[in-house]
Amino acid sequence: MKTHEILFQTLSQADDYVNGEQLAQELGVSRTSIWKAIQRLEKDGVVIESLKKKGYKLVSGDILLPEVIASNTQLTVSLNEQCSSTQLDAKLGIEAHQEGKALYLANSQSAGKGRFGRDYYCPDQGGIYMSLHLKPQLPPAELSPYTLMVAGAIYKAIKNLTLIDIDIKWVNDIYYRHKKIAGILTEAITSIETGLVTDVIIGVGLNLAIPTFPEELESKAGSLFEGPCPITRNDLISEIWKEFFQTDIDELVYLYKERSLVLGRTVTFEQNQQTYQGLAKDISDTGQLLVQLDNHGEIWLNSGEISLKQWNL
Repeated sequence: MKTHEILFQTLSQADDYVNGEQLAQELGVSRTSIWKAIQRLEKDGVVIESLKKKGYKLVSGDILLPEVIASNTQLTVSLNEQCSSTQLDAKLGIEAHQEGKALYLANSQSAGKGRFGRDYYCPDQGGIYMSLHLKPQLPPAELSPYTLMVAGAIYKAIKNLTLIDIDIKWVNDIYYRHKKIAGILTEAITSIETGLVTDVIIGVGLNLAIPTFPEELESKAGSLFEGPCPITRNDLISEIWKEFFQTDIDELVYLYKERSLVLGRTVTFEQNQQTYQGLAKDISDTGQLLVQLDNHGEIWLNSGEISLKQWNL
C-alpha cells in the first residue's frame, strides 16, 4: 500500500491526534513523506486537523482502499481514478478477458448513468460508485435475481454497520427518509451461439455521506449521512458484497419484499403509451411486480417495461 493509504488507515483508527514524528517512525518514512501524504489526502477531499505539538487528526472524509476491500471480500478489486463509468470499466474488463468476480470502483464518475440512461449525480467525496462483474454461464431462466439480491444485501450491510433501516422502491432504488439514496443497474451479456448469459454486470451508486445536492435534486435525492459519517466507504462496500455472497438467496429476496415501499400502495405506470393505475400486491422471486388494476384485472410487470410514476408515502 502507498504511504498516504497507510497513513489514512492509521488516522482513521486513532481516537485522538497522532504525532507526526511518531507516524514517521511507525510507517518507516521521513517527516517530509508524512507531510506529502497529508497533502495527498487533503487533495482527495479528506479533512485533517493539524495542531502544533499534538500532530494530526482525521476530521472527515475517506479514501478507497482496493487492497483492503479485496482482502475482506475475496474479490479482484480495482480503482479507476479517472472514471467515466464503472459499468464501462467492467465492460472493458470483459473485452480484455478478465475473469469474473471482479469489482470496479471509482471515487466519482464523469458519465454515470442509471436505468433508461438517466444521469446520476456523482460528486468527488461521499459517494460509492461500483460495478461487480460475474460470469454465470447460465440460461436466462436460471439466473439469480441479482437486483433483488443486491438490494437485500445493501439493506443488511447498512443495518449491520449503522442499525439504520432503509427502504426499497421497486425495482432498483434504495430510499431513506423518503429520498433516494442509491440505485442498482444490472446488465447481462448473452452468447448468440449458446444462448447462455455469459456475463452480468451489477452497478451500484450509493450516497453515503453527501451533504448537499444540486437544486433540481434536493427534493428527490438524499444521503445515508448528511453530517459526520461513522463508517467508511471501504467498510460499507466490503459488507455489501460479503452479504451478497454469503447470505442465502431466499433471505435476500425476503428482505427485498419486507422493506418494499411499493407493496400495498397505489401505483401508476405506462404501457403501450397508455397510463394504468392499480394496487401493488406482490413481488415474485424473480422481481416481477403484481398489480391489481382498477378494473379488477391483474398484471405482472417486468422491470424493463415500465417506470412507476407516483406512489404515496
